[in-house]
Amino acid sequence: MVEWGQYAQAYKAIHDAILSGLAAVPEGKKITKNEFSWNEDGTLASIEYYDGNELLFTLTFEWNENGTLKSISRS
Repeated sequence: MVEWGQYAQAYKAIHDAILSGLAAVPEGKKITKNEFSWNEDGTLASIEYYDGNELLFTLTFEWNENGTLKSISRS
């Protein structure tokens, strides 16, 4: 589980997503801003990636009942 304040686990999940190509930036774009949202239990819910005011993509995090990361999806 990545709880609020446990940044190392969140960064590892994000790093793994980037390595898998899930967080690849569209050609000609660059990430200038990130917005994080959190679930009520303190786990990371999503990260939105922007180029200026343009939303490039969102990573959504799904958690198992035991608090381990189940999946990351991109929309």
